[in-house]
Amino acid sequence: MIASSPSSTPRLLGILLSLALLGLALFPLVGETFYLQLLTKVMILAIFAMSLDLLVGYTGLVSLGHAAFFGLAGYALGLIQPKYDPMSIFITLPAALALCAVFALVTGALVLRTRGIYFIMVTLAFAQMVYFIFHDTKLGGGSDGLYINNKPLVGWGDTVLLDLDNKTAFYYLVLVLMVLVYGLLRRILSSNFGRALQGIRVNEHRMRAIGFPVFRYQLGVYVLAGVLGGLAGYLSAAQFGFVNPEIISWHQSGAVLMMVILGGMGTLSGSLIGAFVFVLLEEFFKDDTVFGGLAKHWQLMMGLLIVAVACFLPKGVVGLLSRDKAVR
Repeated sequence: MIASSPSSTPRLLGILLSLALLGLALFPLVGETFYLQLLTKVMILAIFAMSLDLLVGYTGLVSLGHAAFFGLAGYALGLIQPKYDPMSIFITLPAALALCAVFALVTGALVLRTRGIYFIMVTLAFAQMVYFIFHDTKLGGGSDGLYINNKPLVGWGDTVLLDLDNKTAFYYLVLVLMVLVYGLLRRILSSNFGRALQGIRVNEHRMRAIGFPVFRYQLGVYVLAGVLGGLAGYLSAAQFGFVNPEIISWHQSGAVLMMVILGGMGTLSGSLIGAFVFVLLEEFFKDDTVFGGLAKHWQLMMGLLIVAVACFLPKGVVGLLSRDKAVR
């Protein structure tokens, strides 16, 4: 959580988020196809960032292997769905999320026995193992990746509830899922479970001493974060129709971690804002009409910005809109 003063600033943040949601809902009426797809990508990454913030901001578990869940779900869609015929989303999505849940349960039972830098390195090691499974074998097309020729069918048989080939329909599906994930996580984090997670982040030993099953709480949130990260990966694979090992690499985990830092750790609204700001800044830094030859070094400029945020805005962008009152 981020502290803020008893002023009206958190209310201002809520108003701004509500206006942003209204803008997103109305955008397809006026936006061009390129920007529609860009915002769809950003909303998917916002779900991904919220899933990581569960671990980093609310539980104090810094993971550099979170992209494993993102990639596993994407590959699951590509491998389960027939090459030429779409399969129902009500089959492929639960299967992809179940795979992520099992992977999180198994690996979480191991990585959660470590702390600090060891936790970071073990999560990274597991993600790299998944990366090399897809990169060095023919499973999923090796280093070339795998094409997904058809978007999942939202329906059963001949009954189509939503045509995901329609970019506007896909946009609204992602928007609804992002809002649902945000609402679900707010509900969870305001429950006793969520308060216990934040207590573990502040003082794990004290929580254990007073009788809380710390390991179970951490494993539960690790699995939940993995499933939500898988949801983002599934949607990304469905949007672009392609997956390759790079979506599992440590670069992807590092990018989503930067989104969380940029927006503000420990705030779901910060994760949303961080994803939007990160992608829009990336597009801005890549613009050679503005930066000329420097545009090809956009990662350097982005890195310098993240360092500046970490040094001068430790509460992220959302910290500018808060003082002492809890902001989510």
